[in-house]
Amino acid sequence: MSSNNARADSLSLLLFTLRSGKLMAINLLKVSEIIPCPALTRLPESHPHVKGVAVLRGASLSVIDLSRAIGEQPLLDPSGGCLIVTDVSRSKQGLHVQAVSKIVHCLTTDIRPPPFASGNRSFITGVTQVDGMLVQVLDIEKVIHGIAPARIIADEPAHLSEEDAQVLAKAKILVVDDSQVALQQSLITLRNLGIHCHTARSAKEAIDRLLELQGTEEQINVVVSDIEMSEMDGYAFTRTLRETPDFKDLYVLLHTSLDSKMNSEKAKSAGANAVLTKFSSPELTKCLIQAARTVEAQGI
Repeated sequence: MSSNNARADSLSLLLFTLRSGKLMAINLLKVSEIIPCPALTRLPESHPHVKGVAVLRGASLSVIDLSRAIGEQPLLDPSGGCLIVTDVSRSKQGLHVQAVSKIVHCLTTDIRPPPFASGNRSFITGVTQVDGMLVQVLDIEKVIHGIAPARIIADEPAHLSEEDAQVLAKAKILVVDDSQVALQQSLITLRNLGIHCHTARSAKEAIDRLLELQGTEEQINVVVSDIEMSEMDGYAFTRTLRETPDFKDLYVLLHTSLDSKMNSEKAKSAGANAVLTKFSSPELTKCLIQAARTVEAQGI
């Protein structure tokens, strides 16, 4: 892995395996604990990828059969392995895996986009190398969405005041997210608000789009960006915008599946205007209204 990059942020990954033995990874910040697989209670009519419910310190925890969820071979011992307990997008869940390997530290620039051939059915957001071995970074949001989609009703207009609707109409928004699922969630909310926006699947693509629209009627004044992205994450992207004269005054909302309290200080240090945990359509709407009011007041 790379050892020096002034623009990169550090990242800790938890490596684990399924039956095939190939290495997969998840951002350590999304992991609350790792435990042996406990006794599970199977709920009738539950999703086929949910193995059951565990009781963890008096609270119920849904346990996802990660092998089935991503189309892999089932574990040899269905009751063995361990659980990676995750805290993602405002919810906790257990991921049943074969074994946890180790924690590695790298730079965000070490994470490359998944191969083009992976397609939309892939459950990875990036790949990297660890000790000469390929590691696939799990798209946990896509796994969760496939089991319990966020409650967003497409094509249902939001109830906005006339004042809010008028100020939102002036916002020119660019949504940046390398997760197709998360991107679609944001787009549905914007569509329900009657807002047309531009999109990008990486920070590099976002910068190209900003340059392309600069000086046109569609010139961007609000950027809504994911934090966890391969090659350049949301923090580095925000710092790049703040260091670029044409983009330094853009309103930047960092939209993350991680706990926003955990990320608020780092987001502020990078120059972001606000940070929000995915995914709540009402809260995203409030943040966009605040962003639109700010850019209108500043004449951006």
